[in-house]
Amino acid sequence: MLAHGMVHTYELSIPIFVSIWLTEFDVLSLGFVEVGVTEATLGLVVTAGYGLFGVGALPGGVLVDRVGSARLITLCLFGMAGSFVLLGLAPNLLVVALALLLWGAAASVYHPAGLTLLSKGVTERGTGFAYHGIAGNVGTGLGPLLTAILLLFVDWTVVSVLLALPALAAGAYAMRARFDETAAVDAVDDSVDDSDGDSVGDDRAGTGVASLAEFGVESRRLFAGAFALVFVVVMASGLYYRGVLTFLPNLLESLPGFEPIPLTSALPAPVTDALGVQPDSERAINPERYFYSGLLIVGVLGQYLGGKLTDRIPVEAGLAGGFGLLALLALVFLPAANAGLAPLLVVGAVLGCALFLVQPFYQATVAEYSPAGTRGLSYGFTYLGVFGVGALGGAIAGTILTYATPAALFLTLAAFGATGSGVGVYLLRRRRAV
Repeated sequence: MLAHGMVHTYELSIPIFVSIWLTEFDVLSLGFVEVGVTEATLGLVVTAGYGLFGVGALPGGVLVDRVGSARLITLCLFGMAGSFVLLGLAPNLLVVALALLLWGAAASVYHPAGLTLLSKGVTERGTGFAYHGIAGNVGTGLGPLLTAILLLFVDWTVVSVLLALPALAAGAYAMRARFDETAAVDAVDDSVDDSDGDSVGDDRAGTGVASLAEFGVESRRLFAGAFALVFVVVMASGLYYRGVLTFLPNLLESLPGFEPIPLTSALPAPVTDALGVQPDSERAINPERYFYSGLLIVGVLGQYLGGKLTDRIPVEAGLAGGFGLLALLALVFLPAANAGLAPLLVVGAVLGCALFLVQPFYQATVAEYSPAGTRGLSYGFTYLGVFGVGALGGAIAGTILTYATPAALFLTLAAFGATGSGVGVYLLRRRRAV
């Protein structure tokens, strides 16, 4: 839970920095060519780091099955801390990109390691996923909120270095933590049937992947069954998630009611004097950053509700309903924004819940459609889809916002939601037909 919170603290603080980088940097210098900084440019830069966050999950999943979760989680924490120190020292956008790549590589091992630990060490998986998800949402919401508050008083480079300190402390704790990583594994879990009644795994898949050839064999076994459809769902989730969040603060700042509020007019003079804020200071409260943070904090409720429902209803039904709701919210977001601040707050709160409601459902679905022995590999593929393929959502969003309109972006997001819902309906019908 501690490591999960740190991963998402960093992940969701980056979009707040994106809105600053759009004004901080004019060009991305690659030595032989200089590229002007636009939403499309930054979308590609952020996608590179987020993409490695996802792509690295696959080899991370293989490593989990061989060496266990604890070592990888510890390395993840120290690696993320180092990356944000480098980010704070970045003199240009190229070094920013390198720091994001380092963060992506370090963070990529967390989800296969953490979720393998939960699925093999906790008997009440749905509830375990829920509490684990709540910790992630605390980091998801409070990380950006802390970032926004710190930006009132210090430069973004200082904020980045300060954010590295909690991961260093968490890494030190992780080095001393001891637990049984396989407490909930039993013989039944090694032979999980897919919805056709065919075995997804067998006793040959009980000890992880030891070679490239075995990796190919186990991968083909996974994708020969319904896991291939689950993979489509997680890709849709990642594309929607990254597509809506990466530029959300930037989108909100142009809406009525989100005008910057000068710090000197928002706080009493004795307070600003004590904080060292000069009367002519340009520092201001940016309401879009707090709306963004609040939306993510509300996700705690969605994560908890999704986890509890996972233990009570078919996971396929949860996928169908959750992604259907996401599609609907994408269609009504801009009309709600145009209707005023109150409707936008309501839609934003529901969106925050729905974004995270679906996560326990697809996490538990993966557990149902994969064997315990290669659970790390299964979650590696899962987060390759969520954060690797899903990272393209940032590039897609940046490109659409540069060359088209926000309305086109939200129509695209609705299509991602509809895809996930459609696959959920199909899986549910197959399950009931057996």
